[in-house]
Amino acid sequence: MLKGFKNFLMRGDIITIAVGLVVALAFSTLIKAFTDNVINPIVARLQGDNSAGLGWQLGEEGNEATYLDVGEFISALIYFVIFMAVIYFCIVVPYKHYQARRGVTAFGEPGPVKTCPACLCEDLPAAASKCRHCASEQPPTVGAGVQPA
Repeated sequence: MLKGFKNFLMRGDIITIAVGLVVALAFSTLIKAFTDNVINPIVARLQGDNSAGLGWQLGEEGNEATYLDVGEFISALIYFVIFMAVIYFCIVVPYKHYQARRGVTAFGEPGPVKTCPACLCEDLPAAASKCRHCASEQPPTVGAGVQPA
């Protein structure tokens, strides 16, 4: 029973999804800080409301709503970089090493792609014989028209 649970947890797509969710969480923090501390004060200044920290006062002195707080955004940016480094070195690198020992490539480089001549989508694998978007037959590629991802 525990072996089955371990195999379930170590499936590549589960780890990939977990890392994706963590990246999304960190990125959402960065975006929230940008909107709360850069965009909101500009909008508040245009509305004429009342704000202080590392930044500029756009309106009346002491009006927190119109204070362009760059310090908070820089803090969130630093948090994002540190958080992503921790995720990479504590989760991704050990997982890649573990998967390599099992003979599986995890978080590898994507393969070469080509462009569909019918619908012009640019994300077809080079070995595709049919377009996934328009279902047109694809000519075999011997190296011509293949672009690295």
